[in-house]
This record gives sequence, structure tokens and C-alpha cells, in this order.
Amino acid sequence: MREVNPESIDDVLSAWAGVTRGFPFDEKTLVYKVGGKMFALFDVDNFEGVNLKCDPERAVELREMYAGVRPGYHMNKVHWNTVEPMSDVRAELFWDLLKHSYDLVAASLPKKVKIEFGL
Repeated sequence: MREVNPESIDDVLSAWAGVTRGFPFDEKTLVYKVGGKMFALFDVDNFEGVNLKCDPERAVELREMYAGVRPGYHMNKVHWNTVEPMSDVRAELFWDLLKHSYDLVAASLPKKVKIEFGL
């Protein structure tokens, strides 16, 4: 299983349809979007956790099961978790949660945007 770090996240996400990246908030918070909507972000200088969108019920379950999953830092706590890769969250679970976040946001996009990106 692939190690979780900023470089591996960038490698994986650069291959996904419609993904863009940038620093809309400051020079250290890297934000990934699909169709212009955020689905992942993290601090590139102090990589301790990744904010990921999550189904609200699953978000609560994950927080109860893993110390490394907390309500999203500076985000809507209902829809976002902060996932700490260097914790009890296995790499396999992290990659699943990253895909879940992408899929949730991609599914919410207008049909026209989905067609444009081949989603």
C-alpha cells in the first residue's frame, strides 16, 4: 500500500478526472477541487492531517472508531473530517476516504460539469 504524504496524494489526485489544485486561502494550504468544488485540503508545511468531505453518518462512525479522525479543522463539522495519516488510520483506509470525498463532491456537480470532465 502506498505511503500517505503530500507527494503521494498529489500523484494520485493528478490522475483523477476534473481535479485541480491551488492555494486559494494562503501559501501553505493546498486545496484540491473537482469541478471547482473542494474535496481535500492540507497544510503543506505542517502535514499532520487532511481535511476530507464525508457522508455525515459515516463521518460520525469514523470519529468513534479512530483517534486519527476528528471533526474537520476550520470546516463544517457535519460534512468534513480531518484525517491524520500518521495515526491509527491505515493507509488503505486513508486512500478509501480520499476517494469517498472525491466521489461525494463529483456526484453533487451539475450534469453539464460531470459530462465536461467525463464523470
